Amino acid sequence: MAENEKIYYSLRETETETGIPASTLRYWEKEFEELNPRKDGHGNRYYTREDQEVIKRIKYIRDELKITRIEAIRKELRLNEKHSDQRQAALDILLRVKNELCEIRKMIK
Repeated sequence: MAENEKIYYSLRETETETGIPASTLRYWEKEFEELNPRKDGHGNRYYTREDQEVIKRIKYIRDELKITRIEAIRKELRLNEKHSDQRQAALDILLRVKNELCEIRKMIK
């Protein structure tokens, strides 16, 4: 873990990091046992980096593999965790490269 990396991220930070709306995150908590953020005494949710990776995996299965039924997504999470992780990692790298190229393009203009 990087020296400055946080252990827990708020709902809003997780929403920004994953691109998944807060209402969907709350729904997914009920549907996927792999997703279990901590809650404080006020009910505020705090996600770990691992929670965020599960969210990204679910998003990848839903959006890229076009699997939309909750039970089918659960099955895909269990059966192809390693395969999905590799594809998600590759997608994350490509998105970072795209963002970096966009930033370079802005600097050139």
